[in-house]
Amino acid sequence: MKVRKAIIPAAGLGTRLLPNTKSIPKEMLPLVDKPVIQYIVEEAVAAGIEKILIITNRGKSPIEDYFDYAPDLEERLIADGKLRDAQIVREVADMADVYFVRQKETKGLGHAVWRARSFVNEEPFAVLLGDDIMLSETPVLKQLVMASEANDCSAVAVRQVPDELITKYSSVKLEEQLSERVFRISDMNEKPTLSEKLSDYAILGRYVLTPAIFDILEHTAPGRNNEIQLTDGMRTLCHREKMCAVDFEGRRYDTGNLKGYLEAIIDFALKNEEAGDWLRRFILDKADALR
Repeated sequence: MKVRKAIIPAAGLGTRLLPNTKSIPKEMLPLVDKPVIQYIVEEAVAAGIEKILIITNRGKSPIEDYFDYAPDLEERLIADGKLRDAQIVREVADMADVYFVRQKETKGLGHAVWRARSFVNEEPFAVLLGDDIMLSETPVLKQLVMASEANDCSAVAVRQVPDELITKYSSVKLEEQLSERVFRISDMNEKPTLSEKLSDYAILGRYVLTPAIFDILEHTAPGRNNEIQLTDGMRTLCHREKMCAVDFEGRRYDTGNLKGYLEAIIDFALKNEEAGDWLRRFILDKADALR
């Protein structure tokens, strides 16, 4: 199964980062020198994705503007001799074919994914959550795509997490190992209590799904928070057809909350060619001052 399309749900209200997100989409908050969502689009492109659909809602038009051409800005940069800056601005719009659709009602992640049905058609597709950033040698989505294509099935990214976090995510029941770091899934549940958890492995922000999920989501009743949960739909899917979990290599940052956002800024800034060495010295000096 060849994965060519991806969905990025970006319709959330960003309430964990208020008041910043009152007027700025959380996906457009800067992460060193680029907005958060650009890293996610770049990961999708690096995994071989050709077409990307971003699910938005009211107030998210800056995302659409960001992935469009900016002729006035480019002309001004060129006139000022800033040719590299003009090239960077153009490259953002050219990195992939990016489309948009609005989730007009806040009905949950499952409903947001269902809105992409006509875009996906009858192809397998990827889902990348709009505030989960991954730092890895091999893009995490690429790890999922390889597992999905090798096993001809859906795949989800998982990681072992402590009890205080498993109740905030979705836990999975793992069966036999299919290859290195890849396991078959037989069950999953959304935000379980500790007595309900199926394992210490949680689903984290990346998915490759077959189009069979759309019929399931269409008939999935609202679950937690009275929303249509993607996990509930995937649970039915893994009961009907093969699905695998990839214990991915890499670091995941939840930039939808303040601590995760700050962690990402520090780690990505340390890898930045312009700021990395300076920041490293600053941190060491600050640590000495705080002792």
